[in-house]
Amino acid sequence: LSDCLACDNCMTSEEGARVFQQNQKELFRVLNLNKKCDTSKHKVLAVSICPQSLPYFAAKFNLSVNDAAKRLCGFLKSLGVHYVFDTTIAADFSILESQREFVQRYQRRNQEEHALPMFASACPG
Repeated sequence: LSDCLACDNCMTSEEGARVFQQNQKELFRVLNLNKKCDTSKHKVLAVSICPQSLPYFAAKFNLSVNDAAKRLCGFLKSLGVHYVFDTTIAADFSILESQREFVQRYQRRNQEEHALPMFASACPG
């Protein structure tokens, strides 16, 4: 769990398994395999960066948040990462979908016994 952001949003052991699959050792193993094989056999590497982590990098290296994002993206691509995504848009979609589901459940509250309450959570991981 050395790569964990310690956001305290994990709810189950399933998230722990996902964090284990996305660790630094596995990333470097795939990067090294990609360097050794034909580009047609490369594994595509995508990294997602949550916006909450960028101020840490900015403060640590005395940069603006925008510059920190650009440099982190450039660094990851220089390692061999194919795509770097900002998870902000995914968070926005998650909020919109939660809103849509709540409205539907609220409208069905008199017809369905279990329409409410509705539980939701969000994790940048």
